[in-house]
Amino acid sequence: MEVNPVNVSQDVPIEHQNVPVAHEGLHNFLYSSDSEHSAVAAIPALENDGTQIMAIDTWRDLATNAKVAGVYAVIDNSHQTQYIGYSRNILLSLNGHIAQNGSENCAFLRVQTFKFPKREEMENLRDSWIAELGSIPPGNGADSEMWASTVGAAARAAMSADEQKAYEEKKLKLRKAMADSTLTKELETATKSDAERGKDLESAVDNDDWSAVIQSQTQETKSAS
Repeated sequence: MEVNPVNVSQDVPIEHQNVPVAHEGLHNFLYSSDSEHSAVAAIPALENDGTQIMAIDTWRDLATNAKVAGVYAVIDNSHQTQYIGYSRNILLSLNGHIAQNGSENCAFLRVQTFKFPKREEMENLRDSWIAELGSIPPGNGADSEMWASTVGAAARAAMSADEQKAYEEKKLKLRKAMADSTLTKELETATKSDAERGKDLESAVDNDDWSAVIQSQTQETKSAS
């Protein structure tokens, strides 16, 4: 297979290197926005090696316009570690944690940033930090439902309207690129007019055949879940 060579010594994320020519269309579609697949600390003050602890509010102010990936530890106002996790958008995750657990439990932050984040590397560092503590933080153990298990939902709840829109557009783009077979059905159901639904109901009554109505309602229920 023909490959479009990229000089690996260049400052180029690995996912953009040596992309097969036949796959360039899909690759460019999925990676059409650098901000979706890279997380670069554009502000030097945000680049951190994990040795510093700082107030979360200070870090959030610095990260207002930056998408930063890395491993982070959330520390309460008594300087007890409450949760250690990793994220491709630490600010969004922190906003979710604060919304779920309050500022008293989310007072300070330890973070090690990753310019080109890899899940396995971040997981290993997270596990190393937990091992350093000698005990499992509440958010990684008994209280995980308020931290790790709900970080996605909490982060979405903390999104602005524009962030919510961008998130949904990104999900839709990914489903289209993966040729999700359920997407077409969902779109057909969503665009089905009231008149068409009325015809289905009328047909069901006249012919005593409710299959079309049931199928439509079932699909709407699946789409909503």
